[in-house]
Amino acid sequence: MKVIIKLTKMYKCGKCVLSPNWSVWSLGDGQPSEEIEKQNDTPPLSTLLIERPQSGSINVGGDITFVAKVEAKDLLRKPTIKWFKGKWMDLASKTGKHLQLKESFDRFTKIHTFEMHIIKAKENYAGNYRCEVTYKDKFDSCSFDLEVKGLFSDSTRQTQTPKLPFKSLGTDGQDDAGELDFSGLLKHREHKQEEVPEVDVWEILKNARPDEYEKIAFTYGITDLRGLLKRLKKTKKEEKKSEAFSKRLEPAYQVDKGGKIRLVVDLADPTVELKWYKNGQEIRPTPKFIFEHKGTQRIMVINNCQINDDAAYSVTAGEEKCTTELFVKELPVNIVKKLEPVKTTVNERIELECEVSEEGAKVRWMKNGVEVPTGVRSRYRVKSEGTKHWLIIEDATKDDTGTYSLMATGGTTEAHVQVDLLLGQPLKLNCEIYPGNIPGRWYKNGQLVQPSEHISIMNHNLDIESTTIHDAGDYTFVPEGYTQTLSAKVHIIDPPRVHLEALNAQDNTVTIVAGNKLRLEIPISGEPAPRVVWMKGERVILDSGSRMRAETFADHTCLTIDIAEREDTGNYKIVLQNEAGEDTASVKIKVVDIPDAPEAALVTDVGGDWCTMTWEPPRYDGGSPILGYFIERKKKQSSRWMRLNFDLCKETTFEPKKMIEGVPYEVRVFAVNAIGVSKPSEPSKPFIPLAVTSEPTVLVVDDVTDTTVTMKWRPPDTIGAAGLDGYQVEYCLEGTDEWILANKELTEKTRYTITGLPVEAKILVRVKAINAAGASAPRTIQHSILPPKIRIPRHLKQTYIRKVGEVLNEFLSFWPKVNWLKEGQPIDKTVSIRNSDCDSIMFIRKAERKHSGKYELSVQVENHVDSAMLDIQIVDLPGPPQAVKIEEVWGNNVALDWSPPKDNGNAPIIGYTIQKADKKTMEWYTCIEHYHRTCITVSDLVVGNEYYFRIYSENMVGLSESATVTKNSALIMKEGMQLKIPEYNDRDFTEPPTFTQPLINTFAVAGYNATLNCSVRANPRPKVLWMKNKITIIDDPRYRMFSNQGVCTLEIRKPSPFDGGVYTCKAVNDLGEAHVDCKLEVKEE
Repeated sequence: MKVIIKLTKMYKCGKCVLSPNWSVWSLGDGQPSEEIEKQNDTPPLSTLLIERPQSGSINVGGDITFVAKVEAKDLLRKPTIKWFKGKWMDLASKTGKHLQLKESFDRFTKIHTFEMHIIKAKENYAGNYRCEVTYKDKFDSCSFDLEVKGLFSDSTRQTQTPKLPFKSLGTDGQDDAGELDFSGLLKHREHKQEEVPEVDVWEILKNARPDEYEKIAFTYGITDLRGLLKRLKKTKKEEKKSEAFSKRLEPAYQVDKGGKIRLVVDLADPTVELKWYKNGQEIRPTPKFIFEHKGTQRIMVINNCQINDDAAYSVTAGEEKCTTELFVKELPVNIVKKLEPVKTTVNERIELECEVSEEGAKVRWMKNGVEVPTGVRSRYRVKSEGTKHWLIIEDATKDDTGTYSLMATGGTTEAHVQVDLLLGQPLKLNCEIYPGNIPGRWYKNGQLVQPSEHISIMNHNLDIESTTIHDAGDYTFVPEGYTQTLSAKVHIIDPPRVHLEALNAQDNTVTIVAGNKLRLEIPISGEPAPRVVWMKGERVILDSGSRMRAETFADHTCLTIDIAEREDTGNYKIVLQNEAGEDTASVKIKVVDIPDAPEAALVTDVGGDWCTMTWEPPRYDGGSPILGYFIERKKKQSSRWMRLNFDLCKETTFEPKKMIEGVPYEVRVFAVNAIGVSKPSEPSKPFIPLAVTSEPTVLVVDDVTDTTVTMKWRPPDTIGAAGLDGYQVEYCLEGTDEWILANKELTEKTRYTITGLPVEAKILVRVKAINAAGASAPRTIQHSILPPKIRIPRHLKQTYIRKVGEVLNEFLSFWPKVNWLKEGQPIDKTVSIRNSDCDSIMFIRKAERKHSGKYELSVQVENHVDSAMLDIQIVDLPGPPQAVKIEEVWGNNVALDWSPPKDNGNAPIIGYTIQKADKKTMEWYTCIEHYHRTCITVSDLVVGNEYYFRIYSENMVGLSESATVTKNSALIMKEGMQLKIPEYNDRDFTEPPTFTQPLINTFAVAGYNATLNCSVRANPRPKVLWMKNKITIIDDPRYRMFSNQGVCTLEIRKPSPFDGGVYTCKAVNDLGEAHVDCKLEVKEE
């Protein structure tokens, strides 16, 4: 029985992926195995090869391998390599059993390895070979020689007929596929056994007409026709003497297409009629054919020679005829733009484009060495426009994979088209068998394929509705009872893809704090595994970088930045490439940092103990908005800076206060954002706080005449560091607002006479104290009346407290009539009053509690009255507490309760001191001091002892002179004694957080640990958070936080001045929250 097996769709692929290296083998399918990139006509030389092929020698029948290596660290794509024998023979199409080309790529070393294997070499394989590598505008090449040792025997040397200069490509199954010489693929002529008589070809040519030269050359195997004509021209041929022509036409002429040629004959008799013929047809004069006469010469000029002008020409003169042959040489059509390789998937459109040097040139499209059918029903469509030619395939199938070439008279260009099966597309394998009733089985990679929901097998067909990566492999159909099998290799590809959704970042923006490490992992997919390139701008990020590097793994790619810097901010591009396509994605990395230091502050205004300063925001905010500023100041001669604000200053102006007048100061500014505090600005220019003096005092009229007024005054109470330069006196006539300067130069005296006044005029006079800071507030008076004014010292403007028995002496200046009252009544005789013209003194030699109260001082000058109020408080020791009693005794604890004393000593009670004494010894010991409540539980008492307790009260003066002792004693019972436990009602102890002990403002020394403590009461147990400047402290190694029995502690390790600020402790539970604040100032050691 005859069995015919035909696999209608044979999926071939010359590639298989091996991890971590991939290899490409071409096993005689007549297709080049690599992509060819677009090249320039004359690419510049560049060093690409790091290892070049070396010359070698082998014996006939031996194997040899030539290796070339290219480093790919700076290459985005695989470079293109070509192997040549001699000058022009491309070996990519000669692969077969004697020649194999291999490519591999090591992902770890980033090196491409290209190998050419010659198997079972023959003697004619010897010669010069060349390897060319190109990548975009880079080019490199290397030549090497192959020596094949051993000669053919004499019996094998037989004369062969001439061979054509081209050979066809080897096909699958042919033994001669992969031969490297011309003759290996030609059809040999069989030599006839009978002897051929010797023929003198030259004698035949000499006697033949020119139009018979080509036929004779073909009959006798002469291939070089041009050389034949040249040699024939040199051969002297016996010519018969012509009676009409003195010079005949040459046997043959040659002209380039588009050129011009002149055919010339000399006539023996110029009167003879002459006619020209082309292929026997008479030629008439036209612009193309021009006839000229020059003496006895007759000339025919043929212009713009074309292919149809290639013919036999003759001229007749009378009865004689002279002939010649014109050969029109057609210029070769060169390839201007070569074909480019194409990689696509099933059902996509393929368009191959090529450009030649001449419009309307005839070209041939070939696939795997066979001309492409371009009929009406053909799947291939050919289009040309000008010098451009296209080959279009609308719906590509797997069968369209192959090497396509365009042949022109001046050269050939070829490109590889790879059509792959895309992931998810259907796969159909059909095997036609005759007869069709022969059963068989399908195998994948040697394993039997069983029908399933995913795979359906019907007769000799295998269908996969939606392919997956696992469907790739070698499929084989085995008919039952026969040894023949048919195989197909299915290669599934999946376009690469970047899965940015795994970042879970808004706008694909990743934020990192400067100085931290960033490891950005992004999932990727694709089959085969795509090549990944990270780029920032035009710069490629390598995997060998020290600080920034890109790494690629099986299912993800990773960008690592060990120490992030500001310059790392920007858009990063990820490029994925494999044979199924390309995918790109962008990720924005934002590096945030502390802001730059602000510019130096500018001090715009200065006072006695204050100044006004302004500054500009920093040029760079660190990528995060500026939250505020810290301000520091220092004395110019000091190196210790002091923080002025613990709450951030939101504005760019600030007013430092509490400076020492006359001392030079400098100020500086820190900018704060969410990341931290910037470096300090440059110090401002030094400035000195200076204040004007207070107004002059006691301005009175000393003397008045008709035209003069003499004024006198006392110096100001306050004269600052700027000193006092003098006084300025001004006056104003009554009824006007114009003040007239009385003294053009400052006067240092406290007396001045104003002259040149109108008679009987009333004036107002004012005096100003002048120093370097300016003029003080004026002291004004009318020359005839000085209203009374009482000056009360600052310490007397609030309640003035003195202890019982202390001396009380108060000095008040005034002028002139004084009256003292206490609570609206005349003062006691025990209070002494001394008055003068300008002041009054109240003196109590021994103060008593009864002297406490409010004293009113009134001063009267004519109808003008001024008054002032003094509040004096005389304090004494308090009395003892009342009703001290023992409330309860249990275990080794005693509960005490008492009432405040009746006499608090005219001052608030600030605490109590509790003491205990054993009944046996009655020696008193202090249990607690400065206790604020009126009940306490004394613990840790000795079992078996009996105790008495006494309590002292305390105010601002001290402890009370006596203590109140409990009437009863408390016996601490021994073990074994029964205690009746009273019944208590259940109580709800839950409560929101309450701080029983707040945080206290603290000063710390730089370099020494500091602690902040507070206590909180809450039920259930609260969650305690610590914050600095309202920013929560989380996982900061400089801080340690403790919480034990409600006592919360924050330890700051070796603080610096920058650790100063407002610290907050916040307690939160289900019932509420509470917080306490304190300020920490860190001083330099």
